[in-house]
Amino acid sequence: MGRLTGKVAFITGGGGGIGRATVERFVEEGAKVAIAEIDEARGEAAAQSARSRASNSGGDAHFIHCDIREPVQVAAAFAETVRRFGGLHILHNNAGGSSPQDSRVTDVPDDEFWRVIKLDLYGTFLCSKLGIPHMIRSGGGSIINMTSIVALRALPGRDCYTSAKGAIAALTRSMAVEYAGDRIRVNAIAPGVVLTDRVKKLLAGSKDIEKLAATHLLGLGLPIHMADIAVYLASDESAITTGQIISVDSGATIR
Repeated sequence: MGRLTGKVAFITGGGGGIGRATVERFVEEGAKVAIAEIDEARGEAAAQSARSRASNSGGDAHFIHCDIREPVQVAAAFAETVRRFGGLHILHNNAGGSSPQDSRVTDVPDDEFWRVIKLDLYGTFLCSKLGIPHMIRSGGGSIINMTSIVALRALPGRDCYTSAKGAIAALTRSMAVEYAGDRIRVNAIAPGVVLTDRVKKLLAGSKDIEKLAATHLLGLGLPIHMADIAVYLASDESAITTGQIISVDSGATIR
């Protein structure tokens, strides 16, 4: 029996990078996974790839087109998930990211600040707000947020991203206290530099990110490293783990 057998998961931004790797690992471990993704082609491809990995695990994956910044779309996506799979036990707030337009407070355009805040922070807030009632009705479960080591140490030139990820770390701790009575645990993964396609582009154009990457003691991370931690946090193995910001950063935060 898989580590996530009998569990239903909702993963935002599941079409690529860390999200796709997590979808695939969850399905391998027996979960039924709803992939909330704004890019239809990526979402469908991720669902197909995950289903091909299900083997005899009992896992399944289903793509749902969803912009996590839009309340009506998010509510509809959760409703479809519950109709299709019968409940909700795991919410992985994965969607987000920085861009080359990010910069210092005094230099960055206001539009970039609000873009990052709305996607990374508001998207996490909104999916939690609308997903938690379904989790409570399903008997509780696990929320896994995505923060970053930039919430724990300085990264010059990324002040929009740092603002959003720092707020997500704080929100994680608050929600852990607020929903413990509903048997919902809330944790966050704080990756270092992870070699997704998006990060590879950022590495090519940012000396500050190159310097951060050089502090990684065991090499740069891969999406599968984050997915494996997410499996632990989603499973009953983490039954008393809540309110934690778990650095998966190749030792970068101790340098």
